[in-house]
Amino acid sequence: MASLFDTTRNFSLYTIPAAWAIAFAPHVYATTASKSFDPTCPRTYAKYLEKDVSIDQATKDRIVRAEGAQTNGFENLGLFATAVLAGNLAGLEAKTLNMLSGSYLLSRVLYNVIYINNTTEGMANLRSGAFFAGLGMITTLFIKAGNMLREKPANLL
Repeated sequence: MASLFDTTRNFSLYTIPAAWAIAFAPHVYATTASKSFDPTCPRTYAKYLEKDVSIDQATKDRIVRAEGAQTNGFENLGLFATAVLAGNLAGLEAKTLNMLSGSYLLSRVLYNVIYINNTTEGMANLRSGAFFAGLGMITTLFIKAGNMLREKPANLL
């Protein structure tokens, strides 16, 4: 029976929808943290949140940061998905694909948690570190794929 951490099998394509879910999770937190969310007009949430006197300022700040984390996650999703696809197209080893794509997911979970709870400059620096760690995983996937494709044709079939 194969284990969850079997690095000989390629699980990297599954990390793309997982990355989407991780990007979406802060929005779920934000919408459930107050009664101000209007599902009929979700993009006005931040505007109405400012006027909501039933929520303390710290919670409002966390909600705004959660929406920022969500936005950042979706801004990076296309680049991540493309890197994973490039790695698969190049025929990178499953272990490499799994480690890099899994590490990216971990960096995004850390990024979200730090971003939402950030109240200091030190935490902001940690958030930036988590962001750049994820970006490093993406860049490494592209470089490894490019190096592989420089030596042989793409694995199209």
